[in-house]
Amino acid sequence: MSPEEHEAAATALLKAEQSGEQIGILSQSHPEMGMDDAYAIQNAIYRAKIAAGRRVVGWKIGLTSKAMQYALNIDIPDSGILFDDMVFETGSTVPKGRFIQPRIEAEIAFVLKAPLSGADITRDDVIAATDYVAPCLEILDTRIVRQDAATGKTRTVYDTISDNAANAGVVLGTQRHAIDAFDLRWVGAITTRNGDVEETGLGAGVLDDPVQSVVWLARRMAGYGQSIEPGQIILSGSFIRPVECPSGTDIHADFGPFGSVDIRFG
Repeated sequence: MSPEEHEAAATALLKAEQSGEQIGILSQSHPEMGMDDAYAIQNAIYRAKIAAGRRVVGWKIGLTSKAMQYALNIDIPDSGILFDDMVFETGSTVPKGRFIQPRIEAEIAFVLKAPLSGADITRDDVIAATDYVAPCLEILDTRIVRQDAATGKTRTVYDTISDNAANAGVVLGTQRHAIDAFDLRWVGAITTRNGDVEETGLGAGVLDDPVQSVVWLARRMAGYGQSIEPGQIILSGSFIRPVECPSGTDIHADFGPFGSVDIRFG
């Protein structure tokens, strides 16, 4: 894809976000697109949002579980950008119409106290740079149709990355823990929708260890000349399948002694 095509795709995605009307599958109209094209489109969205006054507050890591990687025939995670207007307080209500097809995932969030940058970042570096970890929910949305009605073609990982890794929001729990207070591989969540258990999972589903997920992100970002800054939130990746959240949905994620998170969709 050309730089002009990257910009055009980003503009279409931004318009879809504002209007609530999804666009067609990019990888169908641009069969030649690859990973670099997808991140170039995501970066064009980033530039437009910054120019509009938005502020980066963190990053998300997606496709960290083997099940999701096998489903999309990839062997690496992806990443997206958290902006300041994506943050919701636990217990709050998402206004009706804010998102197109919202879903949620349960994750462990890392909040940093020091920068992380470099292709040789290690597990110890992540631990040293982390201020605290917290339970969280990620809100997903898709500005691209999930499936083309005419052909039956579904989105690829390139579509997802282009669409800011399907990122839409983050809900942090109020509990804050030192990174060594829990074995994060054994931190799990029981996620309920309107009182019914929908999904359960453990942190070990995230690249075997959520800390390793943050290592991956820091190294990937170094390849693009980026770094993770102090105070930023890192969503380390979901250990449950996405839960659909139509209007009227109440979500409760019980992380046991690690905490809990709640969100309602109006």
